[in-house]
Amino acid sequence: MDLFASAARWWEKRLADLEELTGHTVRSEYKLPGEADALPKASAMLVAPISSTSLNKWGAGIADTLAIGLVSECVNMGVPVVAMPYFNHAQGAQPAVKRSIAALREQGVQYLDGADGYEPHPPKRGNPEVFPWHRALAALPKA
Repeated sequence: MDLFASAARWWEKRLADLEELTGHTVRSEYKLPGEADALPKASAMLVAPISSTSLNKWGAGIADTLAIGLVSECVNMGVPVVAMPYFNHAQGAQPAVKRSIAALREQGVQYLDGADGYEPHPPKRGNPEVFPWHRALAALPKA
């Protein structure tokens, strides 16, 4: 099952709210070749909060989910992409993390970490309630 489709399950009861808010259907699966895209072209994309697993897959060019596939393609089509992590110090210490961040920045992704984004939290002490959404949203280009 696609990661995004899995996430869509978490939102299942609120998908209608999200569709009403955006004015578009929520897409959680790849479209078939030849099918028209139900969504307009993105003017910017925010990938947040991104896990170390998704970060490393994206940085390595592994686009095996709809979510990673879309941003992988869009960043190389000139769409501004901002990413902000949410993982702990132990996950962030994995050597692939630094390589992945460098690979994404090389492609033009604005990766928000440290004082300008999100500082990894201690293991087993994450608090999603304090995720700095204001920093992530402020980094998006103004339309």
